[in-house]
Amino acid sequence: MTITTLGVPSVPHRIDGAPSSHAPATGPLVDSYGRIATDLRVSLTDRCNLRCTYCMPAVGLPWLGAEQLLRTDEIVRLLGIAVTRLGITKVRFTGGEPLLAKHLEDVVAFTATLQPRPEITLTTNGVLLAERAASLARAGLNRVNVSLDSVDETSFAAISRRHRLADVLSGLEAADRAGLRPVKVNAVLDPRTGLDDVVPLMRYCLRHDFQLRIIEQMPLDAGHQWRRADAVTAGDVLAQLRRHGFALEPDPVARGASPAELWRITDTATGSTGMVGLIASVSHPFCSTCNRVRLTADGQLRSCLFANEETDLRGLLRGDANDAAVEAAWRTAMWGKPAGHGINDPDFVQPRRPMSAIGG
Repeated sequence: MTITTLGVPSVPHRIDGAPSSHAPATGPLVDSYGRIATDLRVSLTDRCNLRCTYCMPAVGLPWLGAEQLLRTDEIVRLLGIAVTRLGITKVRFTGGEPLLAKHLEDVVAFTATLQPRPEITLTTNGVLLAERAASLARAGLNRVNVSLDSVDETSFAAISRRHRLADVLSGLEAADRAGLRPVKVNAVLDPRTGLDDVVPLMRYCLRHDFQLRIIEQMPLDAGHQWRRADAVTAGDVLAQLRRHGFALEPDPVARGASPAELWRITDTATGSTGMVGLIASVSHPFCSTCNRVRLTADGQLRSCLFANEETDLRGLLRGDANDAAVEAAWRTAMWGKPAGHGINDPDFVQPRRPMSAIGG
């Protein structure tokens, strides 16, 4: 069963005659395939208070040292360049777990002062969200995505290696009260329990008017144990939901650059309705419409989540480069963005960094 209804090719075509090393000096942040990056993902820390199986090992992952992390002044300078010189219109703060970053509210507040003001979002595991949702809303945060892979305590603990489900659920409710809507729930389904977990998770989200996003597990784990044959696909999810009495229809609104294929969903048992998004990064790649660029917590620019090359913006900042030089380096890095992530290629090489060290 296919879930792609818009006929979007997975890999784009290079701009005719585009040289590989000469990025435009002005205008949108474009790559050599004509894609325009408007969505910046900023990792504030590589640390996390969960140890999810698909992201981190149970023990032993070394953290970045304080001197390696971008300072607050460096982060806000790069945000200013991104928004005012490169046309970024959406900023998402990630980690690791961004709520472990004490300067999060300050960085959000600065971002809210930029003109034109970008949309400001946060991806979090939700463990600490209950105590900070209101302050983040006051600082200017628009909405949150909360990672939650199961509402079953046993499954949650097995996946995250922590007993923090109650804290995550409290965080979701606090985000809703604080007006950080629409509240979105990101779920990566476990290969063993995921199809059992998705039905109660879907009903929980419909009951609370949260928007569930189901993300195919990708090869970004620290142990490099990912196997495509084991992963739950978007097609598996659709079939499971239908088997359990959910009616699904593709959303007619154009998908654009969104990674999620949206479906209108009705639980025929209760009459509850809502939307569910399927992010089929592996089974149905959407690289041809990608509009994202990533900045790691140690100041490395990544044009693709699966890039094996990075551009050292931290080094430029600490080497007294001016904003024009940083902008030029950023543009050159994005011009060289690959056509696709290559997960399905026989010579695919998993990135050295795990997801926690890249940022979502």
